[in-house]
Amino acid sequence: MLEALDILLTSSFWVAVIRIASPLIFATMGELVCERAGILNLGIEGIMTAGAFAGWVTVYLGGDLWLGVFVAATVGLAIGALHGLLTVPLALSQHVTGIGITLLATSLTYYTYRLVLPKVTSPPKIEAFEPYAIPGLSSLPVIGEALFAQTPLTYLSFVCVALVAYILYRTPLGLAVRAVGENPESVEAQGISVVAIRMGAVMCGSAMMAVGGAFLTMSAFNSFFFEMVNGRGWVCIALVVFGSWRPGKALLGAILFAAFDAYQIRLQQVTGGVLPYQLFLMMPYLLSILALIIMARRATYPKALMIPYLKGER
Repeated sequence: MLEALDILLTSSFWVAVIRIASPLIFATMGELVCERAGILNLGIEGIMTAGAFAGWVTVYLGGDLWLGVFVAATVGLAIGALHGLLTVPLALSQHVTGIGITLLATSLTYYTYRLVLPKVTSPPKIEAFEPYAIPGLSSLPVIGEALFAQTPLTYLSFVCVALVAYILYRTPLGLAVRAVGENPESVEAQGISVVAIRMGAVMCGSAMMAVGGAFLTMSAFNSFFFEMVNGRGWVCIALVVFGSWRPGKALLGAILFAAFDAYQIRLQQVTGGVLPYQLFLMMPYLLSILALIIMARRATYPKALMIPYLKGER
């Protein structure tokens, strides 16, 4: 029992929590921006897969690591433009379009992978981002190594949260995004294009999702393999609801899920195989569902979420 509790006091546990949370933070912020503008983006799983591959293959072909991040974001931007085109001006079903985007992005990724590496069975490795310890802060007890000795992409994920929160709540652009998600008719009456705001939100949100995918190949691992996103995109959609569409709460949800995930891995070692490992694998998802049920009762979703807006129609 004490060994199970001691896990929570080790630096290595919290280092793992922040590392596991980082791709979730990027993708959750991306989904949050989309939904704040009234667009549900179910293409997140495919966009993360495409971003993971785009970043990795850029570095594998000789590009710089930051160029890989840029390419991943650009790929996400392009896929987001397609999703936005289908759901905003054409007003197609956001559910169907999102699932279609996931299938399309995933299939194109695998197809491109086979074009680049036609006969390779074991994906080659790249030189991924190395942890960078911030002098002074990284030596703080317990949290120092977890928060201040991570890779640059992890730091960027926290910057992303602050940036999304600042733009949404401190700028006219953020006010327009939130208003479009609540009452697009009033925004159009102010002379602001609902289509432009929603398109921009979906494209920027998708770019963040793709960078979340790139984190997996360029910071957590150093290679690309099929199914590596492994449902993280769907978790991020739940985290947006858990966070009541607020960046700070969504960040807390991502860290909480990552803590459950990191804890179950270590708990397996402590129990020594007494219980089936599948039970431990289920734990973060079951606890997340429980937390989601509790939080969702008080969640206030954007009123125009998933409601198409066509100018002149009521």
